[in-house]
Amino acid sequence: MVIKQAELDIVCGITSKLPDTGMPEVAFAGKSNVGKSSLINALMNRKSLARTSSQPGKTQTINFYNVNEAMYLVDLPGYGYANANIEIKAKWGQMIENYLHTSKRLKAVFLLIDIRHEPSENDQMMYEWMVHQGFAPIIIATKSDKLKKMQILQHVQMIKDILQVEPGTIVIPFSAESKQGREEIWQIVESVIELPQGYIEAENAKREAKQKQPAPQEPKKKERWKKTDRPVAKKTLRKEQKKKVKKKTKN
Repeated sequence: MVIKQAELDIVCGITSKLPDTGMPEVAFAGKSNVGKSSLINALMNRKSLARTSSQPGKTQTINFYNVNEAMYLVDLPGYGYANANIEIKAKWGQMIENYLHTSKRLKAVFLLIDIRHEPSENDQMMYEWMVHQGFAPIIIATKSDKLKKMQILQHVQMIKDILQVEPGTIVIPFSAESKQGREEIWQIVESVIELPQGYIEAENAKREAKQKQPAPQEPKKKERWKKTDRPVAKKTLRKEQKKKVKKKTKN
């Protein structure tokens, strides 16, 4: 998808009423510091649209990112932050559950798992809860750039085995650094949301037309003075005139 416009449009706290955005929504869930904000920045081709932090537990709200005035990416609060007290953890869990239960526009849920490690108990509980509630979560295995290429497939299989995923569950290795997996995620998003008829085809046509445009060529040194609107130096004119005279005398 070509990102023309992206902005943080709506922020919902614990006591906020969830909005009816009127547009398709795709949600991202995962434990604290798994890389949700980095994923959203990579999907949007932005560096700091979603605030990132090395300190877990920073995202304590539900953030709605408007994309092209056509859909929303929804960043859910991270779960499993060890330093948060029991009451706060319960409220975060309630926020996530409330959104997933009540959103009228939700089209798909992505569950982020750190590919480097075995899924935690919280990851397993979240996946099982989503499946039990009738969702078919797509797994995004984040931070794939931290592994060697030969390790990635092994760790993807590890995630599938520990989560005991449903048949046909998609697991996408993703890296915010290299953008590995970005196009696959967008393909899934585009397939599940209901964009205006012809929207995707029009965007693809624009992208192809832009790619086909020839790159501007630098004029040759001998002809460069002729192709600019700048005043021509007298020395340059004399040289060109002498060359023309020599050619005529030879002929």
